[in-house]
Amino acid sequence: MSTPIKDIDLYLGRLGYTAPPPPTLETLRELQRRHTAAFIFETIATLVHAPVPIDLPSLERKLLHDGRGGYCFELNRLFLALLQRLGFDARGLTARVVMGGPEDAPTARTHMLVLVTIDGVRYTADVGFGGMVPTGPLRLDTDAPQATPHEAYRLLERDGRYLLRAQVAGEWRGLYVFDLQPQVEIDLEVGNWYVSTHPDSPFSGQLRVARTGPGLRKTLGNGSFAVHRLGAPSERRELPNADAVLEVLRGEFELRLPPGPGLHEAIEARLAADGARAVVPRMRK
Repeated sequence: MSTPIKDIDLYLGRLGYTAPPPPTLETLRELQRRHTAAFIFETIATLVHAPVPIDLPSLERKLLHDGRGGYCFELNRLFLALLQRLGFDARGLTARVVMGGPEDAPTARTHMLVLVTIDGVRYTADVGFGGMVPTGPLRLDTDAPQATPHEAYRLLERDGRYLLRAQVAGEWRGLYVFDLQPQVEIDLEVGNWYVSTHPDSPFSGQLRVARTGPGLRKTLGNGSFAVHRLGAPSERRELPNADAVLEVLRGEFELRLPPGPGLHEAIEARLAADGARAVVPRMRK
């Protein structure tokens, strides 16, 4: 994972920098906050069952030149290359997602994050966990709650395994579990292959989109668009058709969408399938 990123000026420009910042904790905080707002989490590729390459040239082309976003193996892979180019002591880790289920569930390693060491202190950095992505680095060696520009998080260590929890509506919810085992390219390739191709992947045939902003998060789950503001009830609206979904993708998330009818057709099929699934339980009551 030592291949240098090429378009460093373009990348930094997207993040609001005119020159490379120093590899400090304050820089890491700013990079993570800005990254989750500027680079969108999105699963358009897995919705249309397209390949998801994670080599650096492909990621630079998609994220920096094509106006697209990506999911964890794309966003955090490129972010790791940026940190290393800036001189940070950083390496990739993989995690088992447990969000929405038991915290001890034996799930696959389907998430990527980054471990950063600054002045001998270890932090996790993550710009690719969708609607609950931490917007600031988290100190590894403490189980105390840690503030970010959005929700509070905490890391709990048990026998060399770390559980990340987020505080949502006054409740601590488990997100993912990880350890510090070194990861090489093939580990990331295998995890990415599962996420992008396996029929049991939570992203297969699904549209998931998220970005952050000052005091808010925007999320899109197939046809359900929501704005979550800190300290206020979420605002949600159901989108009636593919045209409405595409309008939200362009307007709210500022994505440059792939050409051709494939995406429109995939969204219509997804909305139809979700609608049929919602009708069946009502008919059985």
